[in-house]
Amino acid sequence: MSDYTLIVLVGATAIGKTAASIQIAKKLSCPVISADSRQFFKEMSIGTAKPTKEEMQGVQHFMIDSHSIYDEINVGKYETEAIALLDTLFLKNKTIVLVGGSGLYIDAVCKGFDELPEANPSVREKINLLLQEKGIEALQSLLKELDPVYYSKVDLQNPQRISRALEVCLTTGKTYSILREGKIKQRNFKFIKIGLNTSRDILYARINNRVDNMIESGLLEEARSLHPQKHLNALQTVGYNELFDYLENKTDLKTAIESIKQNTRKFAKRQLTWFRRDQEIKWFEPNEISEILKFIDSQL
Repeated sequence: MSDYTLIVLVGATAIGKTAASIQIAKKLSCPVISADSRQFFKEMSIGTAKPTKEEMQGVQHFMIDSHSIYDEINVGKYETEAIALLDTLFLKNKTIVLVGGSGLYIDAVCKGFDELPEANPSVREKINLLLQEKGIEALQSLLKELDPVYYSKVDLQNPQRISRALEVCLTTGKTYSILREGKIKQRNFKFIKIGLNTSRDILYARINNRVDNMIESGLLEEARSLHPQKHLNALQTVGYNELFDYLENKTDLKTAIESIKQNTRKFAKRQLTWFRRDQEIKWFEPNEISEILKFIDSQL
């Protein structure tokens, strides 16, 4: 058995992963790696609920503000960078905390992500044109037709993920879901997987409160500054898309804010569906930090 342990902390958005991960890291005197597919981007802070320097409480964090919205980062690249980072950090630390709500990114570190063929440039161009002319609904419909299995699992509001799956389907003639079912890669560290969850009413109230706090903290101004780059994949995400619609006079501000709350609640539901499939996860309420620390100690 390996001497090195990765403590994997997962859960829906707004459940309290950041606070819990910092308390765990402080107790174990170890660093934290983010597995959030939007916190990489240094230009996006308020809308990605990035921990502030004060919230980090001196705990070293990685994969936050590590890339620009102009960089192309996908699950495969994240796996490569995260594993290289872990190899370095384990030289000085017996334990490391990996925290995030992006199931694909968590799985990439724990199990590995299959090497998939690069798309034919003409196929990619056709998909991008379809997105521009007919919107994300057209991509969703095509994916449902070509790969209903992946359609039932993917974040349907994420055009980058849908586009990538379509590229693979159209380039290879095989479904993306089948090509992703490869062998699990062996890692040189063991895992302790912890999930945070609570009642739906409490979670939804936390989500609504977080969105209100984001607006008060300047999310609209952040969205306005990023609006000229709205075509970039990094910005095709909840919290920004709705405000871009407001800035383009497609809706009013109140409706845009309500849409952010509604879409975030839907996203949280999909996150929980993803994580509940993993039988290795031990679930806790977000306020059960002492119980979580006892559990980690028993596993170590």
